[in-house]
Amino acid sequence: MFNKKSITRFSKSFGVGLGTFALDLMLLSLFIDVLHLYYVVAAGVAFIIATSLNYVISRRYVFTGSERGVRSGYLLFLLIGGVGVLIIMTLMYVLVDVFAFHYLVSRILIAGVVGWWNYLMNLHVNFKVAGT
Repeated sequence: MFNKKSITRFSKSFGVGLGTFALDLMLLSLFIDVLHLYYVVAAGVAFIIATSLNYVISRRYVFTGSERGVRSGYLLFLLIGGVGVLIIMTLMYVLVDVFAFHYLVSRILIAGVVGWWNYLMNLHVNFKVAGT
């Protein structure tokens, strides 16, 4: 189950995810503090942009060996990410409006859940490289 290749793949995915999450947070801050977008919408848009970059990098360096085409892989990646967006937007609303957390703190707390969702779904469903 956990071999050198799977640990390396996870490490690469974690690094890519960390980098694109940093971009996500920067965009979120820009959209809210500079452009004055509603924080729930800003969180969704920032996530979609960061997730798109994550796909390009992940396809090339993390999930190598996938036989899925680029277009169909990206569409599935966005579909999986779409569930992530719904989770983010819902939890952002709950944490910010209901529990009065700061939007950046909320987004950081949500990142772990959505990060695992995206990684596992892409590993097993989209790129289908688990076990290789």
